[in-house]
Amino acid sequence: MNDIAVRVENLSKLYRIGQFGGYKTIRESLMNAAYAPVRRLRAMSHQPSATNHEPSATTHQPSAISHEPTATSHHEPRAISHQPDYIWALKDVSFEVKHGEAVGIIGRNGSGKSTLLKILSRITAPTEGCVEIHGRVGSLLEVGTGFHPELTGRENIYLNGAVIGMKRAEVARKFDEIVAFAEIEKFLDTPVKRYSSGMYVRLAFAVAAHLEPEILIVDEVLAVGDAAFQKKCLGKMSDVAKGGRTVVFVSHNMASITQLCERAVLLTGGKIVQDGPSREVVSEYLSDRESISGEIVWSYSNAPASEIVRLRAVRVTGEQKKPSFDMDMAKPIGLDMEFWCLRGTRMTPAFHIYNELGILLFFTANLHDKIWAEREYEPGLYRCSCELPGNFFNEGTYFVNAYLSSDINQAPDVRQEPAVSFRVHDLGTGPGRPIAGKWLGLIRPLLPWSGDRIGDLP
Repeated sequence: MNDIAVRVENLSKLYRIGQFGGYKTIRESLMNAAYAPVRRLRAMSHQPSATNHEPSATTHQPSAISHEPTATSHHEPRAISHQPDYIWALKDVSFEVKHGEAVGIIGRNGSGKSTLLKILSRITAPTEGCVEIHGRVGSLLEVGTGFHPELTGRENIYLNGAVIGMKRAEVARKFDEIVAFAEIEKFLDTPVKRYSSGMYVRLAFAVAAHLEPEILIVDEVLAVGDAAFQKKCLGKMSDVAKGGRTVVFVSHNMASITQLCERAVLLTGGKIVQDGPSREVVSEYLSDRESISGEIVWSYSNAPASEIVRLRAVRVTGEQKKPSFDMDMAKPIGLDMEFWCLRGTRMTPAFHIYNELGILLFFTANLHDKIWAEREYEPGLYRCSCELPGNFFNEGTYFVNAYLSSDINQAPDVRQEPAVSFRVHDLGTGPGRPIAGKWLGLIRPLLPWSGDRIGDLP
């Protein structure tokens, strides 16, 4: 038996930037098909000579970016890809996934992750290269695809099940399980157009998650719904991965990647830059210091903003309050946020601190500031700061998200995710006997201990 579930060889995908002239209606497509023979006859009758039968260079451009991976299309795209209105979403991508393996695909926005999954799911075809799939494929790319707003939840379960490849008997057998997972029993016979966005998402994921394919392709579905439902989705995906089925999973949640997948592939600019154990690949991805450093400052015109506040700067500071990326483990670490209040309002600055695996360690906000917590900020420029204690962080790289909220119980008015990062080093300046290597655990607090002799030997 072939041990390979997915084989990708020299895969490339070329897209044209901009529109090709818009979408056509079904009526327009049918009319064009009906009149096509007449147009061909008229075109032949107006050809004055055989020399005019030679196609021009421009007539080959549409076929050059056609989705058919034919031998001729393997060469023409390279000639036109240098033009500014074409872009390679994927370029010479090759990898294999074994049966029963869970592989995470990570990378920044625009790196080609979703394009790769659409090719694997046969939604679109490659411009170059080939893909081999050995086994039945189930895709969770766009949760809710196939739902009809006028149909009830019950009717859409059967409709959506058919769209993603489930037989009616299979849907009926799993119906109660799907409804229980979605938690919509009371609204089962209500048209989904009356559902809240959360109800819609829960039902859509419940249908898709109860497939039993040999290969499951998943794109960012765990980013939907509330926190409780995300946890529930993660548990379901974990069951799928541990059940011996092949999983190809795209997510920006690095904790999900490391929890679900033993292996990860990092894409940058449509190319694979690293393929290996998920924790190593995630650490490399998050430790990229080209775009995240110890300080970020915006001008007034391009700052992250809402109608009431603009974020001016976020920085990590060490000794003497100077911005820095590298920090001594034994010394306090400062976090500063500067912002413009545009009108009088209460404002709560907050920081979320994540580790290299994307796990939220804690958050801090000025909720207990004696001066500013309950005070209204008049229009102007402000700086708020907090200090993280020394001997608290373990060695490693940490990432800071910045938030500004006029109402702590509502979504933030301004957010920057992530804003800055810093790396903690053990320089041997702290108290106590040093221990070789990195300490166990996510953090490394210096906690007080005491000891006493309380008796003699028996």
